[in-house]
Amino acid sequence: QVQLVESGGGLVQAGGSLRLSCAASGRTFSRYSMGWFRQAPGKEREFVAGISWSSGNTAYADSVKGRFTISRDAAKATVHLQMNSLEAEDTAVYSCAAGPASYTRVLREADEYAHWGQGTQVTVSS
Repeated sequence: QVQLVESGGGLVQAGGSLRLSCAASGRTFSRYSMGWFRQAPGKEREFVAGISWSSGNTAYADSVKGRFTISRDAAKATVHLQMNSLEAEDTAVYSCAAGPASYTRVLREADEYAHWGQGTQVTVSS
């Protein structure tokens, strides 16, 4: 059974940085896309960033491009989301997700992902 466990959330001032981690277990994740989504109160869940586990291809939402970086550590089966220049609008619950995908494809739609973590709160104070 696939398990995804997020860590690294917290409270930070605007302009600061946080690094989220997602520890994955339960299967090998080659030919999987790993993604980060977020959901703020009263808003729909939105795609933040994704990475192809096999190829390392990445994709980002326009709102975080240039500020966030997604990466994976294959040896530790962990995906990271480095978030810099945080803004109050980045406040949300951030969730890690995993879904089967072709070698190079990065999934962007939530319903394409089969497995989800519990989420971690990120709060940015202005």
